[in-house]
Amino acid sequence: MGRLARWYQETNAAMFNNQSRLLSHNPMQLNYGMAVTDIDNDGAFEVFVAGFTNAPNLVLKWNGKAFENIAPSVLADNERQALAVAACDIDGDGQEEIYVLNTDTYAGRKQLADRLFDCVDGEWTDLFSLHMNQPILNLTAGRSVACVDRDSDGIYGFFVANYGGPMRLYELDEDGRLRDVAPEARLALVTGGRSVLAMPLVSDWMDIFVGNEGGANFLFRNNGDGTFREIGRLVGIGDPQHSARGVSALDADDDGRFDLVVSNWEGPHRLFLQGSSGSWLDAAPDEMAMPSRVRTVVTADFDNDGYEEIFFNNIGQPNRLFRRHNGQWTPISPGDAVEPHGLGTAAVTADFDGDGRLELLIAHGESGLQPLTYYHTPDNGNHYLRVLPLTRYGAPARGTVVTLTAGGRTQRRVIDAGSGYMCQMEPVAHFGLGELTYIERIEVRWLDGATTTIRNPAADSMLRVPYPGS
Repeated sequence: MGRLARWYQETNAAMFNNQSRLLSHNPMQLNYGMAVTDIDNDGAFEVFVAGFTNAPNLVLKWNGKAFENIAPSVLADNERQALAVAACDIDGDGQEEIYVLNTDTYAGRKQLADRLFDCVDGEWTDLFSLHMNQPILNLTAGRSVACVDRDSDGIYGFFVANYGGPMRLYELDEDGRLRDVAPEARLALVTGGRSVLAMPLVSDWMDIFVGNEGGANFLFRNNGDGTFREIGRLVGIGDPQHSARGVSALDADDDGRFDLVVSNWEGPHRLFLQGSSGSWLDAAPDEMAMPSRVRTVVTADFDNDGYEEIFFNNIGQPNRLFRRHNGQWTPISPGDAVEPHGLGTAAVTADFDGDGRLELLIAHGESGLQPLTYYHTPDNGNHYLRVLPLTRYGAPARGTVVTLTAGGRTQRRVIDAGSGYMCQMEPVAHFGLGELTYIERIEVRWLDGATTTIRNPAADSMLRVPYPGS
């Protein structure tokens, strides 16, 4: 148990303290999803914040003292209503493109198409605005978007969870045209799509979980040939009686397999543990399962004790935080981040200021104008390691699995590909180490099976790991 975990027990101290004063540009407006990516290609990560109903999108950059908004007018795009955002490299140029999901209706056909921003020579262009891509505009209301590398070649597509229309998977072809390959990939199902998570979950490749409303959740297992098979109900995570919202992955029981936290709107939240036989079992304790008006779920090691916490972002109700102690999940105080009257719509975590501790950024809106809120955790002396794997093209390798072995224990992280619920976290595997300073090794496994092992990396550092041979 790390120092801060002991401190909680001894003093009932809270996890987060409010540092929103560091948001130098923080207007009262309706905000929704967020994504952490390198907007200006300087090697540091910014956060893209989706603005809704005459509110501009924001791009917040840490300048060493505070966050400033650096969004160029084309990305601010206050003529549309942005809900969700994700970023990844779809053209192999080493810089991530940005997909912004817009919507002007609850479900079915919409008027405002999505944006897909590509940066060429420092200038951003919406690929959907090009004449050759007009026939495949997404004109169905959606909720979330995630990045999918279905054939493990380091070039991604954008998967869109639509509501009342077919799911989409946009990829670039050899001629630079966008194509919706969801039908050929066997992904073009119709339901009330809400959340998306893409990662090697039940195969060695990139699988896709879709949390749905008004029907069973989907789990698309990657067949390894560019197609998928839907197995959600078959393996026990369909949960058809409830309306999914946020979803996040972690190894919740240290068995070497990733598990899922799936939150349901005003229904019981789930902690689905993946068994060795391929079936899943809900192991959420009563306090975690308690229904709430939930949005994003974040799993991260905020206190660097070597165990991830689970954060539930609610709208109009107190946020909730859980930690694992002696194999049991128990609630702890979020401190200032409890936000009992906050109209939470989204949350992301990243280490923006480079101090080795994760921060939490929460967006608000939908039923009222509220600013963003930004939270730090206290410095408790715990150690950490951060790992940033890269594709063969030099972009963040989203979906890559990173394993750390230290102190007789193994931790696993996956590089976030989005979107849980409208959001995408930083593309870094963040490991807390507690009091440990000696790390035996880390292993990075890319989606195509390539691996790199680094022995005895230095604690309290950030490792950029290139693709083997690149």
